[in-house]
Amino acid sequence: MKLVDTHCHLDFPAFDEDRAEVLNACRQQGIEKIIIPTVARSNWLSVLELCRQDAGLFPALGLHPAFTKQHQDSDLLELEKLLFTQREQLVAVGEIGLDFYIQEPDKEKQSALFEAQLQLARQADLPVILHVRKAHDQVLGFLQGACVKGGTAHAFNGSLQQAKKYIDLGFKLGFGGTLTYENANKIQALAKQLPLESIVLETDAPDMVVASHKGHRNSPEYLPEILQALSRLRSETVQQLAAQTTANAHAVFSLV
Repeated sequence: MKLVDTHCHLDFPAFDEDRAEVLNACRQQGIEKIIIPTVARSNWLSVLELCRQDAGLFPALGLHPAFTKQHQDSDLLELEKLLFTQREQLVAVGEIGLDFYIQEPDKEKQSALFEAQLQLARQADLPVILHVRKAHDQVLGFLQGACVKGGTAHAFNGSLQQAKKYIDLGFKLGFGGTLTYENANKIQALAKQLPLESIVLETDAPDMVVASHKGHRNSPEYLPEILQALSRLRSETVQQLAAQTTANAHAVFSLV
């Protein structure tokens, strides 16, 4: 089986001591491709370099909504520059979006930043990787007028109705470690009801750890556990789920 981890922060310091070993373990389990979204200007160049060193790693550049206090106006200008000078290497703009769950969110600044990055994604003809917490309706409102090239809603936790709106706009919905917990009833119900053509797998490592490693660092090598959790909810075989979720990732990010 061939798998794609559509959201993994493999560049984070948590992997500095054993990144090569983690990648080797991934390949042994059929995890052939990993998408690495960025969160701030400070890690754009390091992620680009990391992905140049391994043909199975794919970068996305963006300004994360939870860190608006550290983002500068000049960051958008630099992002625009990199989106066009590094266009052949990039698979998406991300992760971007709205996070109204954090303490005292600057909703106005987040919204302006999100709208600007959607415009850049449209100009670069790239999909987007969305980070959304407590703001699905607001994000959907921006997307309806943005005309971007689809993308993924990372760690989707909205309603079935909201999921259908994302799908209608050309988005795939990401499911990760939360799916492996017994009490994750809402997420499991969504994963069971949604069309398989709209689902992609992700780990968000080193965060959102799977249940079997609770309390420890998450890793992309645990992606098969998320696949197994999905198989317990649906009628398709593990092989069918692996093939279709991988095809979905290839389609939305134009992976080769």
